[in-house]
This record gives sequence, C-alpha cells and structure tokens, in this order.
Amino acid sequence: MIVGIFIAHPFLTAFFVLIALSFLFLYQDPPKKAKHDSRDQLSDKVKSKVTFEFIKTNGVTLHTLCAGNPSNPLVVLLHGFPEFWKTWESQIDDLVNASFYVMIPDQRGYNLSSKPKDIGDYKLSLIMQDVLGLLDHAEKEKAYLGGHDWGGAVAWLLATEHPERFYKIAIVNIGHPLTFQWYLLHDKDQWNRSHYVRKFLLPYLPQKYLSQNNFELLESVLIGSSNPGTFSSEDIRAYKLAWNDRGTVSCMVNWYRAQLFRPRGVKNVKIKVPIHLIFGVNDKFVKYEMAAKSLEMCENGQLTTVEGATHWVLHEEPKKVNKVLVDFFKS
Repeated sequence: MIVGIFIAHPFLTAFFVLIALSFLFLYQDPPKKAKHDSRDQLSDKVKSKVTFEFIKTNGVTLHTLCAGNPSNPLVVLLHGFPEFWKTWESQIDDLVNASFYVMIPDQRGYNLSSKPKDIGDYKLSLIMQDVLGLLDHAEKEKAYLGGHDWGGAVAWLLATEHPERFYKIAIVNIGHPLTFQWYLLHDKDQWNRSHYVRKFLLPYLPQKYLSQNNFELLESVLIGSSNPGTFSSEDIRAYKLAWNDRGTVSCMVNWYRAQLFRPRGVKNVKIKVPIHLIFGVNDKFVKYEMAAKSLEMCENGQLTTVEGATHWVLHEEPKKVNKVLVDFFKS
C-alpha cells in the first residue's frame, strides 16, 4: 500500500527522497575529545627539545608542537590531509639548529586540536585566521611559513591576503589555487587524479569507508602512494592514533566539503612575498607541471623539483628539503 502511494504521487516520492538526502548531508559524526597523549606520536629521531602547547586562536584551540628558542625567528609549518603535525617531524631538528623557533600545529579538525562539527567551520578564510593567531600568540609581527598539501593551499592564500605578516613562504607539492583549478577543469589527467575529492563531497559515506577495518584505506593510500619504506609501522601507529577519535575523519573530510560553499574566489593578483615551491615529481595526486605555472602568480618565486620523490617528499627526502628550507629562509 505504501509503495502504491509513492507510485501514484511522484512529487511526494521526490519530497521524501530530498528529505532523506538532506538528513544524510546534515548528519554529523559528533567529535569526542582525543584520549592519547601528545608524546605518544613523537618518534625518537627528533633530538631537539620539544613542547606541546594548546593555543587558543580564532575561537579554536590548536594543539601545537613547539621547538627551539622562542626569541629566534619564527617558522610556522602547516600539514595537509590526512596527516597532522608529524608531517614536518623530519624538518624540526635542522630548522632548530639553524636558529629558528618552530611551531607546527595540528590544524583544526585534526588530531588533538579543536574539531568544530559544522562544514562551514572549515572555510579557508577561517583557517587563515587560525594561523595568524599563532603569530600573535608567539608575539611575532612576521614569520616564515611552510605548507604541504592543504597546508600549502592555506599558505598560498595567506601570501595573497596577508603578505605583511610573512618574510618568506615555502610550499610543498601543491599549486596555486587558481592554477590547480585550471588544471582540474582543463587537464583530464589531473581530473582523474582528483577523483577522491569529488567522492569526499558525498555525505556520511566517505568518513565511514575511510574508517573501516582500522583505517585500512587511509593506511593503504599513504603506503601505496609513497616510495617503499617511507612510512614505518611506528608512523602508521601514530597516524591511527590521530584518526581514531570519533568524528575526526569527518572533520578532516569537511575541509574538502567546505570549499564547495566558499563565499568568494581566490584573488587573481601577483604575490609579493618570496615563494619557494618544492615538488616531488612523482606525485600521484598533483601534477608537478602545475608548479612552473604557479610561479607565474609570483613576483619572486623559485622552484625545486625532487626527482624520484612523491607527494610525501618531506618524509622521503628530508635532507634535500631541509637544505632548501634553511637556505631559502636564511638568504
């Protein structure tokens, strides 16, 4: 009988389908406070003295690794998906030894930082303010900045919107947002590489599948897209601690969803802050060809390509990357 009603009233059917889809899209996986300790994820390869601080900024609290002398010039390093502060672990010692003060936050939605539940809480305009709040907390008018993946996207926007707050910016394996957009729309290969982004826009299902079988899919993505031996079993254990708290994966995916609803586009202006792009050539997610085109958006830009390295070049070639970073920031 119920089936007959829906067949006889297609508009009623469409209404209930719309309600069901809306429920799925609005469904929230409520985040819960993480239970693991900061040092559970720190490997013994870091020789510098580090502390972990919970820094209030822009209405959220960012769990932040801090290393070095706070009176030294500040370097803020931003991670992307699906990582956390550990993205930059292999860079800590060399930057501290080069007399920099290093701050590496878990960005909002990740690991031990605040996890707002609404999609709109992950707009890049808000996330930029998170980063500026770290500079204010450290009482630094200006800083050096590094960003990888989504962290690189935030760095590009900070270079455009707030150039007065940064001396120099290093960006790893992500093109300028407008360049990336052009490749996504006009380059079939990049369109295919970004297939997962379109899937992340679905409600509920992405976080469900990414979390299944003890994060089997996320683990396979890290290992399968990197050079052999890049991620150790200790690394994977640390990542799973970061992903394990209820609601975390949903928040991570919300970074992608939020950009679908951003209120304005990226400014098409020349970037005045000196930019150094570092690109692992064998990136399976981002075409390295967009690096050179991204430099056209910069008044003072340079590029270092790392042959044989992948999207995870920070882990695979830390000595090469670290030399580039120190030389660039010091020059």
